[in-house]
Amino acid sequence: MNCKNCKKDIGHESNYCSYCGARVIRNRLTFGNLLSHFSEEFLNYDNRFVQTIIAMVTKPEAVIRSYISGTRKKYVNVISFFAIAITLSGLQMFLLQKFFPEALDFSSISQPGTEDINKGIFDFIQEYQSIAMMLNVPFYALISRIVFIREKKFRYNYTEHLVVFMYILAQLSIFGVIIMIAGAACGLDVGLISMILGVFQIIYSGYCLKRIFNLDWPNFILRSLIFFGVLLVLGVLFTVLFIVIAKYTGVLDSMIEAQKQAIEAAKQVK
Repeated sequence: MNCKNCKKDIGHESNYCSYCGARVIRNRLTFGNLLSHFSEEFLNYDNRFVQTIIAMVTKPEAVIRSYISGTRKKYVNVISFFAIAITLSGLQMFLLQKFFPEALDFSSISQPGTEDINKGIFDFIQEYQSIAMMLNVPFYALISRIVFIREKKFRYNYTEHLVVFMYILAQLSIFGVIIMIAGAACGLDVGLISMILGVFQIIYSGYCLKRIFNLDWPNFILRSLIFFGVLLVLGVLFTVLFIVIAKYTGVLDSMIEAQKQAIEAAKQVK
């Protein structure tokens, strides 16, 4: 019998190919074994995906350090984990529009007349969500590299900092999908949930970095202040870039026009 993947000869009783490691599939594909395979890959407690999510809560340093050091069998590799997170983020918007359209309301966090502007910003972010998520990784990795440039025990290079934030942002995205859908189901709007997620992102990212770099509290506070300082400077630069892109794509003009219409409508009501 030959392996269907690498075409090498393997024993008839083998369950895995000794050359490429692929699992030997003997049964014809049916809906039942397709569901069984999905369950084995993603839903079982013992599978690597679930174990990675759990470990990124209880011991994120173990997941990230092991990948950087070359031990990559126990947890999902960083590329796959990040790709799954991006896929789930795309699914999140579909579920909100399909089942919770009332959640796409920004009145709770908007000043009168600015609801359309906030919705325009949100729609722009959602449209380019995958790109934004990918761009966030090098952005935060750059800040982290600057903040921890003098770190002696864990002196990671820029690529290794990319791995750190790919894992962190993927985990945040997966939790964000769960929290967003659960919040929408409870009647909360996307704007309010996004504010909650923003606070959660700061807390979780700090928690991970503290454990990854084994920081004591004084050192953690100092690094956090430096991190936010660098974030502020780079944030201003990227905000300017966002405005330029929004202007080029026409989103900015739409937002300005919506604001004018809202002001006129408010005047007529008065």
